Amino acid sequence: MGREVLFLIDGFGADTLELFADAMPTISRLMQHSIVHTAFPSTTATSLATLTTGTLPGTHGMLGYTVQVPRSGGRILNALKWDERVDPNNWQPIPTLFERASEQGIRVSHVAAKRYENSGFTRAVFRGAEYRGANVVSDLIAETKAALQKTPSFVYLYMNDLDVAGHSDGVGSPKWLAALSMIDQMLASLMKEMPMGTRIWLTSDHGMINVGEKIVIGQGNPLLNNIAVIAGEPRARHLYLNDDHDSPAARSDVASVWQEYLGQRADVMTREQAIENKLFGEHVSADAIDRMGEVIAIAQADVVLLDPARVEKEGSMIGHHGGQSEIETQVGLLTVTLN
Repeated sequence: MGREVLFLIDGFGADTLELFADAMPTISRLMQHSIVHTAFPSTTATSLATLTTGTLPGTHGMLGYTVQVPRSGGRILNALKWDERVDPNNWQPIPTLFERASEQGIRVSHVAAKRYENSGFTRAVFRGAEYRGANVVSDLIAETKAALQKTPSFVYLYMNDLDVAGHSDGVGSPKWLAALSMIDQMLASLMKEMPMGTRIWLTSDHGMINVGEKIVIGQGNPLLNNIAVIAGEPRARHLYLNDDHDSPAARSDVASVWQEYLGQRADVMTREQAIENKLFGEHVSADAIDRMGEVIAIAQADVVLLDPARVEKEGSMIGHHGGQSEIETQVGLLTVTLN
C-alpha cells in the first residue's frame, strides 16, 4: 500500500461517462466515487491550480486562461504558455499539495509530456513534484511505474489528447472518440503494469460543449465600446476598460450595455459584483482583484464570445469550456485499487 496515482484526463466531463460508455469499457468499470464541481472559470489553468493548492481562484490567483498583467500597459499573460517576465512563484504563491507532501516524506512525481517540464505554469502550480517527462503512452506508463517503486508515493499523470480533439473537432467527433478510446486502452495497460495495491484515481479539470452561436465582440454590436483589453476565453471573458473608465460607475455602465445586448446569452457582472457574488471564492486576494476583469462576461447555452483580434483561431474551434454550465463544470472522480 502507500501508492496513489491521480490520472487527470483534460476535458473529460462527467457527461462523457453516460454518453460515451461504449468507447471506454475500462473507465466505465471503475467505481464512481463522486461528481466534482470545478471552480470558475472551468478551464485548465484555474482548475489545476485549485487541484494542486486546495484553494479557490480568489486565493491562488490563477483566474483564467488569459488575464491582463496589472500595470503592464495591457500585456496579457497566457497561463499555459506563460511569460518569463512574470515570476511563477510570485504569481501563484500558495504552497502546493506536492510541496507539502514532499515535506511529509511522500515521494511525489509529475508524469506528463516533456514540453511542459520547465514551463512557467508547471513552476507555478506543480512545484514540489519530480517531473518525469514522456511523450508516448508506453513511456508515460513506464515513468509512472518507476515513480511508484518506493513508498509512500504519489503520481500525478496528465493527458491532454481528449481536450485537443474536442477543441479542434468537437465532443463526439471521430477524432475525439479515437482519443477517448486510446486513453481507455492506456488505462487498461496502466492497471496491468502498476504494483499490486496501487490505488488509481481518475478525474478531470473540466467538461466541454460544442459551439452553437458565435458572437464577435464589436462586430455589428456595441460590445467593444470602451474596452481596452479582451482576455479570458470565448466562454468566460475578462474585460478591461479604457483608463478613463476606471471607476465602479463606468464599469457598471459597460456591464449594462453588454447585458442589454446579450440578454440570456450571457451573465455579465462588474468586478465588484463578481467579488460580492463570490465568483472566485469566499476570499479574494489583493492580487486577484488586481488581475480580474473589470467586467466579466460568462456565455450561456452554446454561445461563444469571440475576440475580434483572434476570431480566426477562436472561431475555428468546435469544442469550448470555461463557463458555468453543468457540462463544463461537472467532472467525475472514479477509482480502483489494484489487487
